[in-house]
Amino acid sequence: MPMLDKILGVDRFAARLLNPLQSLFALGARLYVSWQFLKSGYLKVTSWDSTLYLFENEYHTPLLSPHAAAVAGSFGELFFPTLLVLGLMGRLSAIGLFAVNAMAVISYAHVLLAEGSEAALGQHVLWGTLLVFLIIYGPGKYSLDHLLNRSRL
Repeated sequence: MPMLDKILGVDRFAARLLNPLQSLFALGARLYVSWQFLKSGYLKVTSWDSTLYLFENEYHTPLLSPHAAAVAGSFGELFFPTLLVLGLMGRLSAIGLFAVNAMAVISYAHVLLAEGSEAALGQHVLWGTLLVFLIIYGPGKYSLDHLLNRSRL
């Protein structure tokens, strides 16, 4: 058992060292993922004619007309990341942004799943993974959710 005690001691030390970084990591994940989608949403609304063209000719969004998909996609890329940056309704905004990300992959699958697009697909996988982390663990201490929940106690 002495060997097991040594291993567990090292693990406890690592936990004491790293646990305080969890909220900082959550903040970094929120900012990184949000920035990616805010840039895309901004580009969509500032180049609306191009956005409509892409939704009509390039993206294959199921269940929605190209115009409705363009509006919904632009809204989702601006609304959910804004909430996520603030850490307001953190888990719900991460779920919403995960859905936007998934729909982007589905709508553009004919390109993202093609040979040579592995890096682009990898970015969506990274964003999705970070969003799942935020959905499960929440936005962390550096969020309006944490502040609002603290003040209610």
